[in-house]
Amino acid sequence: MYSALDLSGKVAVVIGGTSGIGKTLSLGLADAGADVVATGRNTANVEAVAKEIEARGRQTLRVTTDTRDKASLQRLLAACLERFEKVEILLNCAGKIKRAPTLDFLESDWNDILDTNLTGTLRACQVFGQHMLSRKSGRIINIASLNSFVALHEVAAYAASKAGVAALTRALAVEWSRDGVLTNAIAPGVFRTSLNADLLDNTPRGNELLMRTPMGRFGKVDELVGAAVFLASDSASFVTGQILVVDGGFLASGVNQ
Repeated sequence: MYSALDLSGKVAVVIGGTSGIGKTLSLGLADAGADVVATGRNTANVEAVAKEIEARGRQTLRVTTDTRDKASLQRLLAACLERFEKVEILLNCAGKIKRAPTLDFLESDWNDILDTNLTGTLRACQVFGQHMLSRKSGRIINIASLNSFVALHEVAAYAASKAGVAALTRALAVEWSRDGVLTNAIAPGVFRTSLNADLLDNTPRGNELLMRTPMGRFGKVDELVGAAVFLASDSASFVTGQILVVDGGFLASGVNQ
């Protein structure tokens, strides 16, 4: 491995790191050499991913958290510092989405999505950012979305939250980069998972998403690992405030035929 991409000896925390894209990125960071604490709300999932991390020869912890509960994030940081004495990489993957017409969208659902996706990201950045700023070093990687840039039908709350994540990422870069804490985001395109496979393969919405992707296929979640490793590594030492889009050309797409 190119030495500047080697994460050996570094400690990473992945919020929402026990399922979907978050799990893939947790294991990807471990494969790149980092000790990884993958956390989420489900105890069984935390345990399962911890075993996979340890099977790779890396160290980890088993701690559950909820991004809506700042105290749980503070307990996570304290546990990490007790075990590892430092956290150098924070990856914010926790998120939720609900599709419904905006006219009828319940305010309670709106608030829940914003609280998890945007304010939850802020909470984690505040808790771990304070530690990183005290060390004058750190990497924060948020998960943005195509919805940070363009609108998709009937997911207004999710779009607003992810546009906010992109703006928050840039704001923290402006505030914290001089003190050695670099903040960036990854914006995934359309990736097939067990949760969305039926929608992508068997609906007009899936057909349109595929048509809009110039590579002519959906992403595989492990194709996001390289972006995460890069942003977490010394190779990205002069990269901050950026939204790295991994979308098969979706945002570049106009007419594809």
